Amino acid sequence: MRYFSLNQTTGGISIANLFGGLFGNYSEVTAEELKQQYGGYLMPDEKIQMGFKLVRDTFILTEERLILIDHQGVTGKKTRVASIHLDSIYEVTMETGGTGFDDSELTIHYITSPYYKANNVQVAAYKFEFGKKFNLQPLYSALISLAHHNRKRING
Repeated sequence: MRYFSLNQTTGGISIANLFGGLFGNYSEVTAEELKQQYGGYLMPDEKIQMGFKLVRDTFILTEERLILIDHQGVTGKKTRVASIHLDSIYEVTMETGGTGFDDSELTIHYITSPYYKANNVQVAAYKFEFGKKFNLQPLYSALISLAHHNRKRING
């Protein structure tokens, strides 16, 4: 099942337009360039919709998941790859930057259990840190709408 589609709308907001304009501090990378560099991390028949880079970190959106790629260490050869399936996101929290050196934070809470309706559901969270000038509110609104839809689907 393809959950994420560039034509899908959430609360009247186009996902494509939303994600396309949100990452103002990030530089957009073409899907072809991302496929050449990170194609080995894709599932069969999975297609990259869009992606962004910030220094050595990369965020890739496909129809089904958010792929997080973190190049670590001095040389960047060590790489951490994580996936958050869009249909597993059930809560999103946001913290804006205050005065001083605080960054803004967005935390995505998601289910890691293979069966979402299991008795002992396992969950995790992934925190994104953004500069204090980055406007997180549109991203938060889109993701919390997605989380709300997921909760209704999971609990329905």
